[in-house]
Amino acid sequence: MKFDEFVGQVQNRARLASEGQAFDAIKATLTVLGQRLAGGEAEDIAAQLPSQLQEYLLKEGYQDSFGVQEFFQRVSKLEKVDLPESVHHTRAVISVLRDAISPGEYADMLDQLPDEYKPLFEGQPEGEMA
Repeated sequence: MKFDEFVGQVQNRARLASEGQAFDAIKATLTVLGQRLAGGEAEDIAAQLPSQLQEYLLKEGYQDSFGVQEFFQRVSKLEKVDLPESVHHTRAVISVLRDAISPGEYADMLDQLPDEYKPLFEGQPEGEMA
């Protein structure tokens, strides 16, 4: 998937007014995802993304094992939007990420995350998560 397509898909799925808002959501979500994934998984995913997005996934590297609510809070802080809005944006980014990488790589990513993350990564309706 090309960069413009990735950003456009996030903008559309999150119903954002601008590409800039979509890019902010992407940057925040990928940065936090990179903090959560260990063992080279972030690098494997980054290799399948447009070059303009790779740095965010690799920016800070694995930091610690944290739950899905902490994931959302970290994204909210980085994106500088309130938590409910950030949760919606994160889900849009993850749904585009799922389309952008191989099914095997997506499965490898899911294997690293506890069950509480599954609704986020399996595209469950918004009301089932928070």
